[in-house]
Amino acid sequence: MNENDNSIQKETGGITYFDKGIQEGSDGKRYQRYAVKTHFVQVGESHVELVKRYVSPLYRPGDVLSFGAKVMAMTTKNVHTRDDIKPGFFANLMWRFATSNSTGIGMHEPYKLQLVINVCGLPRVLFAAFVSAITRPFGIKGLFYKICGKGIAGIDGFYERSDFDIYKNMALVNPPNAKELCDEIFQKTGIPTVLMDANDFDRNILDVSTDCPLTETQIQEAMRDNPSGQGAELTPLILIRPL
Repeated sequence: MNENDNSIQKETGGITYFDKGIQEGSDGKRYQRYAVKTHFVQVGESHVELVKRYVSPLYRPGDVLSFGAKVMAMTTKNVHTRDDIKPGFFANLMWRFATSNSTGIGMHEPYKLQLVINVCGLPRVLFAAFVSAITRPFGIKGLFYKICGKGIAGIDGFYERSDFDIYKNMALVNPPNAKELCDEIFQKTGIPTVLMDANDFDRNILDVSTDCPLTETQIQEAMRDNPSGQGAELTPLILIRPL
């Protein structure tokens, strides 16, 4: 955890987790959040087995599991490596004009930008870049991602300053079948699940399992401060416990 993190480390049955404190929603409901520490998940591991191993010992009826989309991308093999991507002329040109921030979110990398071109097509990416460029001086942000669509805001990776070497040469793409994955976890573990693509700026709910006891608004509010972290915490599984 980072030096500004006031969470409390706990352990139950060999499972290490962090008490991330209480978050209150706009409806007055309060939520305790537990960030569950895992090993570094490799490509192709079972997401169901991860939940059984790390979450089931802590689960209580009424809890909801927030499963990190990036780890789900690893388990479902929704990944691309640098060897898969060949940056062309436009990717090598346009990435130099892209913006980024301290967490690495952005298109400031030719391999990542080429992956977006592969997914969306060059005409759409050029149009999105043009609109983004002319609206940026007016403080309008995010139009590049909205115009490109197709979940490209969820593409993560190819970061030279990543805490993990594997992410320097790999990009993760949010799984397209989020609802099926959430339902699979619920059916095989009994734990209501939401697939969440969270960072320090946005908490994007990709989908939730059937009969989830919390609404999407309540989940967003419970996860408002991104308790999963954004670095080397290895806490992609967040147990949300209504109080």
